[in-house]
Amino acid sequence: MKTVTFKSMIAIGLVAGLVGCGSSNSSSENEETHEEGQTPSTVTDALNSGESTLSPELRDSITYMYSEEGLAHDVYLNIYKIQAVNQLKNIATNSEVKHIEAVNQLAEKYDLNITKYPDTDKPYSTDDLERYGSGEFPVEPIQELYNVLYDKGIQSKIDALEVGCMVEVVDIDDLNAFMAQAEASNAQDVWDVFDFLRKGSYNHYWAFDKGLKNMGIDDGCCSVPDYEGHQFCHPEYPQEDKGNEA
Repeated sequence: MKTVTFKSMIAIGLVAGLVGCGSSNSSSENEETHEEGQTPSTVTDALNSGESTLSPELRDSITYMYSEEGLAHDVYLNIYKIQAVNQLKNIATNSEVKHIEAVNQLAEKYDLNITKYPDTDKPYSTDDLERYGSGEFPVEPIQELYNVLYDKGIQSKIDALEVGCMVEVVDIDDLNAFMAQAEASNAQDVWDVFDFLRKGSYNHYWAFDKGLKNMGIDDGCCSVPDYEGHQFCHPEYPQEDKGNEA
């Protein structure tokens, strides 16, 4: 599989967008809604359970995931203002808000300042969080990723859907690593919250994949070139868990 830079991906997306514009199927006719389920009891139970002993790496991972879920929410809504792809708005408003709040409550539980990265530590601070507006993040790699994805996503509806594929795969890849940290620390509560996020990302991936296919991109998310170790073709991702859909 080929690997390209994000700038190259933006150029590729511009060409794909022109091809998509020639399709007889308009995106508005083919975009499906994305309905939100209830937050599962495993998450509320995890947030209300006793504290685990968190490693420094796991504390940083909670901070990282708060910014990463914020990236998904903000980049989807901000791209939607330019490219009105329904999946972006539906997933951001129905799902990502719950993901952000779940991680926020996890940070509150452990009294973590999730604006401090790396070396996340106490105390939790809403004042520090409020310093960051839409599209602004305390985690530098997330800020850099947001900037590039936003620049790509506003180019065309196909680019916007490809950004969705990319966000969800990066999310899943990071969650897989962070859940391994939680397991190593015997932090079942953190694992359960992260599992909730991952199940949501699986469902979102397939929503974006279907959106691309409805616009004539037969390979869906598999059409997105690899980038920096992330491969965006994942036919093995679960397509069920609708009862736990995030």
